[in-house]
Amino acid sequence: MNIAANNGVWSGSWVAERLGVELVGDDGLTALLGLALRRNPRRAHLLVSNVLGKHVPQSPTVVYGHGFALGRRVRDLLGETEAARAVVVGYAETATGLGHAVADGIGLAPYLHSTRRPVAGVAPAGGFEEAHSHATSHLLLPEDPALLAADGPLVLVDDEFSTGNTVLNTIRDLHARYPRKRYVVVALVDMRSQADAGRLTSFAEEIGARVDLLAAASGTVKLPEGVLEKGQELVARYEGGAATGDQPSAAPSGPAAQFPAPLTGAALEVGFKSPHVGARGTARSAPGGPQPTDNRTTPHPTRVDLHWPPGLPDGGRHGFTPAHRIRLESALPLMAARVAEALPPDARRVLTLGFEELMYTPLRIARELEALVAAEVRYSTTTRSPVLAVDDPGYAIRSRLVFPAHDNPADGPGERYAYNVAGAGFDAVVLFVDSAGDTPELHAPGGLLALLGAHAPHVLLAAVPSYVPALPEESPAMLPEPLRGPAFSSYPAEDVGWLLQDLSDVTLEAPTEEREEAIQSGGAHYAESLPVEYQPSEQYQALFHAALETSAARIAQAVGVVTETVMAERSPRPVLVSLARAGTPVGVLMRRWAQFRYGLDLPHYAVSIVRGRGIDANALRWLAAHHDPRDVVFVDGWTGKGAITRELADAVAEFEARAGVSGFDPEIAVLADPGSCVRTYGTREDFLIPSACLNSTVSGLISRTVLRSDLVGPDDFHGAKFYRELAGADVSVAFLDAVAARFAEVAESVDAAVKELAVTDRTPTWEGWAAVERISEEYGIHDVNLVKPGVGETTRVLLRRVPWKILARAGAGADLDHVRLLAEQRGVPVEEVGELPYTCVGLIHPKYTRGATGADGRAVNL
Repeated sequence: MNIAANNGVWSGSWVAERLGVELVGDDGLTALLGLALRRNPRRAHLLVSNVLGKHVPQSPTVVYGHGFALGRRVRDLLGETEAARAVVVGYAETATGLGHAVADGIGLAPYLHSTRRPVAGVAPAGGFEEAHSHATSHLLLPEDPALLAADGPLVLVDDEFSTGNTVLNTIRDLHARYPRKRYVVVALVDMRSQADAGRLTSFAEEIGARVDLLAAASGTVKLPEGVLEKGQELVARYEGGAATGDQPSAAPSGPAAQFPAPLTGAALEVGFKSPHVGARGTARSAPGGPQPTDNRTTPHPTRVDLHWPPGLPDGGRHGFTPAHRIRLESALPLMAARVAEALPPDARRVLTLGFEELMYTPLRIARELEALVAAEVRYSTTTRSPVLAVDDPGYAIRSRLVFPAHDNPADGPGERYAYNVAGAGFDAVVLFVDSAGDTPELHAPGGLLALLGAHAPHVLLAAVPSYVPALPEESPAMLPEPLRGPAFSSYPAEDVGWLLQDLSDVTLEAPTEEREEAIQSGGAHYAESLPVEYQPSEQYQALFHAALETSAARIAQAVGVVTETVMAERSPRPVLVSLARAGTPVGVLMRRWAQFRYGLDLPHYAVSIVRGRGIDANALRWLAAHHDPRDVVFVDGWTGKGAITRELADAVAEFEARAGVSGFDPEIAVLADPGSCVRTYGTREDFLIPSACLNSTVSGLISRTVLRSDLVGPDDFHGAKFYRELAGADVSVAFLDAVAARFAEVAESVDAAVKELAVTDRTPTWEGWAAVERISEEYGIHDVNLVKPGVGETTRVLLRRVPWKILARAGAGADLDHVRLLAEQRGVPVEEVGELPYTCVGLIHPKYTRGATGADGRAVNL
């Protein structure tokens, strides 16, 4: 808050008094920044800017002026010649508008901002991590790939530097792809420690480039001992509704409702997502509609047709050139005039509200509007960042609105926020969204428009066309978005996106004996049909639940180990890609571990891979268009002899050679690696993973995948069925919940195991493959594809194929109870073997025909 507007109270004093936090640095630093609290395992406090236009409504002239002035300083630093060759990159979501204003100040610099919104068909030209953020992955999606390939200075713009890690990650990624001699990093506030500042200097020497840094102000944050724990306790107390005199009220009023006059400052957008559970400073959507803090309502927003220039980008997501800038400048006065005409004539205070990454366009129109109307115009934007609201003049976030995401985000649904809007006394709110955000969720009773209508008598909506680059004519056909529950699968939508097509209405099932004969005779591939889904008996279900109760902690331990290993060695924010369907429960559990331990919402998809046919190339194409392939980590449940491991490596190499895409790491991360086929695993023990005991009813009610030429075209995803009719027997979510409930108790042992693995030689020995070859010859099978090692693969043989016999390691205990039961039901002998690298091995009947020994009619109805 402005000192004048708060009777001399600094908007960081509430936090400073309770946590002992100090801002030390340039004169007036405390006038530039306020403080707030967020739930975060690394930092309790949040620096809140008065001029960024994100959390705190501010004059649009002030917001734009600060960015433009920084751009002028960059131009002076570089000189006219080098400034004309510069390219500016801003950071999503907070600095997209700031970076664009800096580019304006430089003059002729094209602008690109990172984005968390992938666009189908647009391949990333780079990507990097913002490790401290609540949503870390950044994509660079320029329409013109040459934009980043030039060798002129690269100007990187963020709202605030805290450690400099984001800048280092960015330069490291881009310098490896597009090396250049000079970088300039720009921020409103530089709050790095002396040690962090030295790291940037050392890094510049390491890469042999000059790196300059410009900031409007600089300082440091002094933190007392134990501040993190005290901050977490304070957030928890207020989120639960503290019964003290410090309890936040519903909305500010009177002098406290006024927002800052011109100042300078910055905000740090970080924080792990945590649900708000009723602090009175929050107004949020509810099933019955919004629960406002006052009684004002508006039935429908007034739409404003901006007459947006055709083909003009709505911002810098795909690049914004000097030619684009000229078109926008010409159109701004008329667009602002249309907004002014739609405002009520007696409006005294008007808020122009942008939408997440869409900051620059609303800012520029708001700045023009400020010169046209007599009303006081303020500007801010919605955000993904969750921050505690406390109605106190000494606290920077006085109120917040909480509403569902309304742009169908690639990482699934979630909460979004608008700060210091509720109860702030605005007579009108003009909401700017791009067309991708103008969805039914926006207009729903519990959506953002309804909440705004509860706090302002007039709401206007201006939709800007979402700019999508034209794809080259030779580009492959556009692929659909992933299927998600509950329409496809019983998993929640955020748990997994299925890169599959829905074949639920197609009859694909065939009797097991017919399938086996067709497969072994070469008349059909196993992926061209489905076995009839096995319906477990009460006795078998009891075995499943007993096994789950016994092994839940053991599975939780393996989940933690493999997830921590992936994040430490493969990517700090991996994109999990499960091999459907056995890998899918494991991928969901890994995603849940990342949420439990770090508050991360990792993207997770499921794709099809078919032995002998490879991985779904269209799924890889979709992933490459939406994520950096280097972040993709393939996930499966377990390894047997390693056939899929080899299949994936060959398929990825073939895809990259054909598609011209690189970066996918074909090594699978698995829960269990008894075959010693991979380096990334939770354990190498061959034990019972209960999800292997069942089929679709423990895998979101999804069938195994199908690849048949009459159903799957060259531009289609592989297919699968959603068995909605089996909902009564579904234990998919129950399995996940049972394992996730044990995360806390295994956390310490996971840490110890990860440290031990880090110094262990994990080079695959492929001993499982050697054992399978030996067994194949010893038993006269002469086909390794008919030997299925491990508890999981043996279970699959008994559920889907025609088994011949089961080899069990002598002394194997409860891990094989379900195997023995299924073998008894099917009349299959179980032979104990003294030396076996697996707990058990399933042998498919060789050269099967329906009259072959071993299929004696006692088979269950598969």
